[in-house]
Amino acid sequence: MATDARAFWLREPGVGEIRPARVDDAVDGRVRVRTSHSGISRGTESLVFRGAVPPSQHAAMRAPFQEGDFPGPVKYGYLNVGVVDAGPSSLLGRTVFCLYPHQTSYVVPASAVTVVPADVPPERAVLAGTVETAVNALWEAPPLVGDRVTVVGAGMVGCAVARLLARFPGTRVTLVDVDASRRAVADALRVAFAQPSDAADGQDLVVHTSATGAGLQLALDLLAPGATVLDLSWYGDSDVTLSLGGAFHSQRLGIRASQVGTIAPSRAGRRTHADRMALALELLRDDAFDALLTGQSRFDELPEVMPRVADGRLPALCHTLTYGQD
Repeated sequence: MATDARAFWLREPGVGEIRPARVDDAVDGRVRVRTSHSGISRGTESLVFRGAVPPSQHAAMRAPFQEGDFPGPVKYGYLNVGVVDAGPSSLLGRTVFCLYPHQTSYVVPASAVTVVPADVPPERAVLAGTVETAVNALWEAPPLVGDRVTVVGAGMVGCAVARLLARFPGTRVTLVDVDASRRAVADALRVAFAQPSDAADGQDLVVHTSATGAGLQLALDLLAPGATVLDLSWYGDSDVTLSLGGAFHSQRLGIRASQVGTIAPSRAGRRTHADRMALALELLRDDAFDALLTGQSRFDELPEVMPRVADGRLPALCHTLTYGQD
């Protein structure tokens, strides 16, 4: 029999609400998941909440289990962890990650969930989608042994990238952000920290995640000759202006985009989306990622929480939601 659930919807830009949802039976290889935690993907979900997804990107930016359409009403999100309470016996009782919106329970194909390792806490596992983005980025432009690497932008994605980079042999990794309080996060991730005015140039690789034109310009300015900026930012409907009349041509600098929607070309055909997600969850055995979990609310508070996340009043890196028994 179908069961009742509750889901968070963006009714219109700037206004969210919790609506009832019907959850079908878990049959024909499907699973029913009871959500325990979900995470707000701060950058993307803030753009969605503000209605800043450009019409040309409405199709490209759909989440895997999104309902409705931009700018709204739309059910959007993709960092969900819960326990399987119906479905194949091999998954019953297992904690799983799914790219599902904020909803108390749901039914999806069994292939859409990934089992969370027993030694990864559920609240940390919500970062799997973010670490997956970082994995894909480093498949796009991996550092070499001993490289000097800077990450511009200490948000969720930037911090995840910095932590993975710190595990490469001999790399010297610096996290750069305008917010001096991010130094404590950098310390927890075991990387150096600098504000923009103090960042060292001559970098072998710069990863940009700040989603601002100023951040992208800084990333270019920090490159060594012949090096490339790997840009993970999504700018929504914002215009970006760069100054390319200086060293950009004479030093043969480059900008390369990375996007998690597809497997990086260097691994396409050899890795699947399931492989990439499983790897992200394995990497989350590293408790240094707990530094990204900097705020928590109850699911039913989300209509009041999301506006504060979107306008910066709630400055958490990853704000997580907890779910009671429905």
